Amino acid sequence: MTAPASSGAPKRASIGRKPAADPASTWVRQADAPKVAARASIYTARLTIDVTPTLRGRIKVIAFERGVTAAEMLRELLEREYGGGQP
Repeated sequence: MTAPASSGAPKRASIGRKPAADPASTWVRQADAPKVAARASIYTARLTIDVTPTLRGRIKVIAFERGVTAAEMLRELLEREYGGGQP
């Protein structure tokens, strides 16, 4: 099929306005934003260590049982062991 020869250019369908954002999703994203920013400003350095797969598994299981992430649990451990004092 071809466009009618008399119009010159094919007609475009009107798309309309973009739908408004879901209010619930917007609210959730706003609630999460301060937490992410605060966490980023507190923990700004990354530490990488090599552990055995068995140790990694035990760390993750213990963290899960405590209801925290492995990173949170290890930060607390390192803070208890090495934090608070002058280097």
